[in-house]
Amino acid sequence: MWLLILVAGLWAGLQNALAGGGSFVTLPALIVAGLSPLAANITSTVALFPGQVTAGWAGRRLVTGTPSLSFRALLLISLAGGVVGGLLLLNTPSRVFARLVPWLVLFATVVFAWGSFRRRPAGEVAAPRLGAWGAGAAQFCIAIYGGYFGGGIGFLMLAALTLAGLATRHAGATKNVLAAVMNASAVALFVFSPEVHWREALVLGAGAMAGGLAGSWVLQRVNERWLRGAIVLIGVALTVGLFVRPV
Repeated sequence: MWLLILVAGLWAGLQNALAGGGSFVTLPALIVAGLSPLAANITSTVALFPGQVTAGWAGRRLVTGTPSLSFRALLLISLAGGVVGGLLLLNTPSRVFARLVPWLVLFATVVFAWGSFRRRPAGEVAAPRLGAWGAGAAQFCIAIYGGYFGGGIGFLMLAALTLAGLATRHAGATKNVLAAVMNASAVALFVFSPEVHWREALVLGAGAMAGGLAGSWVLQRVNERWLRGAIVLIGVALTVGLFVRPV
């Protein structure tokens, strides 16, 4: 069991560093290890958080706000939404969350696929279509979803930020920081929850950090398009499996 969790953490860290979607790996691994769907989601969020902080810090020089909304405003909105999402998760009965898991994974897979294969060319700036209110509302909804489940939030934010006028590269760096911020507020709630399995979280977190370091090293040596395709296939397989055999 511990080897399974460690390998899942390694793969998730590698996957997050290269393209994202690591929670697709950690959630089912923890469920297979014996955790309930609710406990698995909470434990996974806590364990993967340090890697998100590292990614955000590494790209901090490219982080910026949108033409109509400052980064500070985006940060505060993300914190607030993450708290709401975390509270929703903590107050959702385990059996209810188990029924939602297949639909959440399906939604995240679709978002991941859309974000992966419909990205704009690097450096291209989209004409602003979301003003301050639109960008703020979109970020708040994404933050709630991020605090509740988290899978696919990177591509949700990438889509929203580019629609708000950011170039793809700046949107990518900004969403990494905002993902860490919204999960920080959720993690602050989760650390007091009895649903956190700390031994599993420590093993998973150690694997994720090692995988993230490896991912940073091989980032320039992997065909990104093939990697994104593999991640989408993983998401599809997981979605089908969860619908056929619900957790």
